[in-house]
Amino acid sequence: MRTRRNPWIAALSLAATASLTGAGAAAAAAPPAPVPRLDLDRYLGEWRQLAAIPQVFNLNCARDTTAVYTLDPQGDIGVHNRCHTWTGGVDEIRGTATVNDPVTNAQLHVSFPGVPGQDGREGPTNYLVTALGPDYSWALVTSPSRLSGFVLSRTPALDDTTWQQVDDAIRAAGQDPCVYLTSPTTGGRGDVRPLCAR
Repeated sequence: MRTRRNPWIAALSLAATASLTGAGAAAAAAPPAPVPRLDLDRYLGEWRQLAAIPQVFNLNCARDTTAVYTLDPQGDIGVHNRCHTWTGGVDEIRGTATVNDPVTNAQLHVSFPGVPGQDGREGPTNYLVTALGPDYSWALVTSPSRLSGFVLSRTPALDDTTWQQVDDAIRAAGQDPCVYLTSPTTGGRGDVRPLCAR
């Protein structure tokens, strides 16, 4: 039986070369600025991941990575992350996002029960909304260290003008679009490549 090659691995090596040159400087710099005000009610709902800085937890995801945010009974945000894997299955996890910054609502701590280092409902900010489409049609999420990043969209594809806005937002956050890899999405892109080479 032939095993499907994971294109994340090949693209990851290209992205790693770009990220290693600036990772030390980015980690030492002040965190990216959050958006001035995040309307949590408008932010709730389903988001599709169109690109991301590869992380250990998402290398298993082959396509259609989504995040669904809902208000939970404690007033925090319920998180349901889901994707289709390389073996044809579904990988999913549920957690909680707690707002750490009530001034902007854009700095949150995301926790997942049973995940080492992320199993506490309260903790330091690890989810930072740094850019938003004016109609909440897309979002850029990073971490204070800039070592993670996600391009989220309400739709499976973005037009060239919107992608340029995303690129500009990534640079404004002190990151390089080349370290982001596109995420295959039904109805959108089907390949994995550095965002700067889309």
